[in-house]
Amino acid sequence: MNKFSTILGAVIVFVFAACEGPQGPPGYDGLDGFDGQDGLDGIQGQVVEVEGVYFDYIPEDNVFNTLITFSDVTDFEVFESDAVLVYRHDGLIDLNDGSTADAWTQIPQNYFLNEGTIQYVFAHTFVDLELFIDGNFDLSGLSTDFTDNQLFRIVFVPSEFAQSADFDASNIDNVMSKLNINEGEIMKLDIN
Repeated sequence: MNKFSTILGAVIVFVFAACEGPQGPPGYDGLDGFDGQDGLDGIQGQVVEVEGVYFDYIPEDNVFNTLITFSDVTDFEVFESDAVLVYRHDGLIDLNDGSTADAWTQIPQNYFLNEGTIQYVFAHTFVDLELFIDGNFDLSGLSTDFTDNQLFRIVFVPSEFAQSADFDASNIDNVMSKLNINEGEIMKLDIN
């Protein structure tokens, strides 16, 4: 009887193991996302290079300003919690190997002139960015080298990166490396 129970049990196991029911309804398709880094799946940043920026003089405030609306330069969604960094192109520098490289300085940026000091500063919302040139003297005669046809890079940094302890915003190359953005991925626009 013990042998019969063992054989019957084995047959029952094989019968039930071979059973297959009908296929259930299909599940919902997921959304494609970006591969994350450092555990920040789906988090991304963007760099936009804006050329042809001209500042307007506001005599009653003795400042120059210009407004850049994000929807005019990118379709990237900017959140209130995101950091916005701005870098001004300072020109080309000569390297030891005879080549040149772009020099970028993070704003705020000061210049000490014979007349006094000027400073590039900015204010932003999640909708736009206002750039200013402020100074401690009458700016109405400021050289167009500072006000006309300027080149800026605007970096949109997700708050998760900006709050990271090892995030150094002072160098644009470090920022782009942290965000995993290379030169070929920079959106370049001429708003002139």
